[in-house]
Amino acid sequence: MKCPFCDELEDKVVDSRMAKEGEVIRRRRECLGCKRRYTTYERVDEILPMVVKKDGRRESFDRTKILAGLKKACEKRPISTATIETVADRIEKRIQEMGETEIESRIVGEELMKELDQLDQVAYVRFASVYREFKDIDQFMDELRTLAQQRRER
Repeated sequence: MKCPFCDELEDKVVDSRMAKEGEVIRRRRECLGCKRRYTTYERVDEILPMVVKKDGRRESFDRTKILAGLKKACEKRPISTATIETVADRIEKRIQEMGETEIESRIVGEELMKELDQLDQVAYVRFASVYREFKDIDQFMDELRTLAQQRRER
């Protein structure tokens, strides 16, 4: 593991612990060059599907894009980073459980929408306005009406 401070390649593991219900191993490392400590996280490299974009391009599933979308939608909302991480974990797990080698980006977006719908109404509308590419205020208002109707039915 390359030291993030001095780029030394040699280190020693000082402490290892399980995190996230045993799905991740947290390791404290000490650089043998500069003696500074840093933390790494190790998780199973699971086979995730290729994501087929609207224009037909294919790219590897990228959890960081899920996190970025969630963070942007939840910006300035009372939602902790830990909650956002948990939501990203659930989405990633559901996509992996589909067992597909390729999935449409639409499916990833819909999974995000489901989670945000349960998490925070404002974050949901923020994400929906970008994801659904509203062209005008009428489309935006239609989405708000649909959301309000769903809330009343619950």
